[in-house]
Amino acid sequence: MSARTLMVQGTTSDAGKSTLVAGLCRVLRRRGVRVAPFKPQNMSLNSAVGIDGGELGRAQALQAQAAGIAPTADLNPVLLKPSTDERCQVIIHGRAVGEMGAWRYHEFKRLALDAVLTSYRRLREEYEVIIVEGAGSAAEINLREGDIANMGFAEAVDCPVALIADIDRGGVFAHIVGTLALLGESERNRIRGFVINRFRGDLSLLQPGLDWLERHTGKPVLGVLPYLQGLHLDAEDGISREAAATPAPHTGRLRVVVPVLPRISNHTDFEPLAAHPQVELRYIAADTPPPPADLVILPGSKSVRADLDWLRSHGWPGYIERHLRYGGKVLGICGGLQMLGKAIGDPEGVEGAAGESPGLGWLDLTTVLLPGKRLSNVSGHLQVEGARVRGYEIHAGRTHGPALERPAVLLDGGATDGAVSADGRIVATYLHGLFEEKAACAALLRWAGLSQPLEIDHAARRERALDRLADTLESTCDLEGMLPGAS
Repeated sequence: MSARTLMVQGTTSDAGKSTLVAGLCRVLRRRGVRVAPFKPQNMSLNSAVGIDGGELGRAQALQAQAAGIAPTADLNPVLLKPSTDERCQVIIHGRAVGEMGAWRYHEFKRLALDAVLTSYRRLREEYEVIIVEGAGSAAEINLREGDIANMGFAEAVDCPVALIADIDRGGVFAHIVGTLALLGESERNRIRGFVINRFRGDLSLLQPGLDWLERHTGKPVLGVLPYLQGLHLDAEDGISREAAATPAPHTGRLRVVVPVLPRISNHTDFEPLAAHPQVELRYIAADTPPPPADLVILPGSKSVRADLDWLRSHGWPGYIERHLRYGGKVLGICGGLQMLGKAIGDPEGVEGAAGESPGLGWLDLTTVLLPGKRLSNVSGHLQVEGARVRGYEIHAGRTHGPALERPAVLLDGGATDGAVSADGRIVATYLHGLFEEKAACAALLRWAGLSQPLEIDHAARRERALDRLADTLESTCDLEGMLPGAS
């Protein structure tokens, strides 16, 4: 079997590539087509663990759900996880191969391309259609040499491209025309047409611009997607514009705050809270004093010692101390668990300069960062109400100490995870995805102070969002023009 392939590239980052790929996967699945998403190279701190035990971008796990398939590392063979502004952890076929600076990775790209093409060939043998997602902008001229993420991949496998642009940012026609101007002739010829994303208002007012664009470029506008208010799907990397906005205070809601660490990872853990009608979730940036809250969550981090220094420099230890003194609750997830302990050691420089940092000291445990991540999908029961929980672990730390004798989670098979403080005010765990199961989410919200939380089926809500997205594509896009014969 040789699958048909369409690649979605963007004029900018956050143009809507991930969303369009997810929507196309759901459309094709509903039509009975065996379809798989694919992202050759992803740079993201939001990741998931596939059924093969490999690490892949969180967006590709969502796209796999849209396609009705199990996620594997082949869907995202190269994952880059930034640890500083100049270095990142390189993950090939789901396994970390080391930390690299930009120039070293540039030299490494030939090997990375081999991994990308190996995964792509495997998928072509199993599926009828592959929907490929590019990265960033299609016209990153400084990164063209050895490119494996955008047109370099499209040229290597000889596939067509749909170009998506975000009109909500402004300058959409300049983005499209400028992108075409920076592409080579063979690359321009690959573009089947354009999709304009996040349009608000009367389409008739946009039509003269669309007509001009088609005349000027000789290529069709394949669709204009409306701005879908309230569409909650797992973010690929950065905290979404809607999530980052400060919600209006709402009497009776549980107030939850999360510091936006410089290397915050897997903030998709909190999307069930962002969508919960009884929760006021606020992401607190560096320039914002943390407000009063019922629950403070210390999130995951790709550079836990550096992010712990950031917390200290912005006064969070004193804030958390006052928060606990007045009866508030604290939840630490992954890197947040490590920060709550007495010390974090990195003797081999796994996440930065070798050394040891004092922790916040609220739990009697210590962590040592070691090469080789723990990657696992797990399930069990929370000690809070015994609620059923499912999640996944992605961490390099090995944690020990008396606090672990009061575990936060009893895992299936007899193992334990995390810790609960003696007074019950602090819960710490390595499990990502804590709030996905409705019973676990409700139990944690009750523990945090919400007397009668609604049990929200987040998985069902995500399915409804994917179907809503697919319905929108069906009604607004020329799907046959994007992928002839897919119907």
